[in-house]
Amino acid sequence: MVPAAFTAAVSGFLLSLGLIVAIGAQNAFVLRQGLRGEHVFWVCATCALCDALLIILGVTSLTIISAYLPGIEPALRYGGAVFLALYGLRSLFQGIRGSKALAPADARPMSLAATLAILLSLTFLNPHVYLDTVILIGSIASRYPGHQPAFTIGACLGSLVFFFTLGYGAQLLRPIFARPSAWRVLDAIIAVVMFTLALSLVTNGA
Repeated sequence: MVPAAFTAAVSGFLLSLGLIVAIGAQNAFVLRQGLRGEHVFWVCATCALCDALLIILGVTSLTIISAYLPGIEPALRYGGAVFLALYGLRSLFQGIRGSKALAPADARPMSLAATLAILLSLTFLNPHVYLDTVILIGSIASRYPGHQPAFTIGACLGSLVFFFTLGYGAQLLRPIFARPSAWRVLDAIIAVVMFTLALSLVTNGA
């Protein structure tokens, strides 16, 4: 018989992967840094740490947050839709423009501080992140009474595995993304995903 704690941990792991595997603002940035080979470890570690903090907040404090801020979910939902739509427009413009500056070899290197500043803004200024990690994961964790710690560990591990796989696995794609046309396709895909996510936030809140 499978222990309940193990089941909770696996559920947290799979849920975390399912929520972050789609191309979004944060992991698109991780992909870019992996392709460029710039500060990959620190970028991946920062993403995993931020996710872990938000997951723990959701699992331990969702009930308290909802009681004090009953309007937080719709605010995050519609705010997230606007953020994602704007990011989608930005990616669409980059894909249409097709600037050669998108090629990794031509990109101007960024300092570690500047890289982490952009990453943190993409993480914490995106309301969709809070919907996923704090509200959704926090609410699902409540289905495993007594085993929330195992669920939390599994969810955090899923995030850790994903970001390091994405960051370092991106190096295998360098020959493809050495061509600006590949970046245009990537930006177009990101735009479609961002518009789809924004629409889903609005329709789910209706």
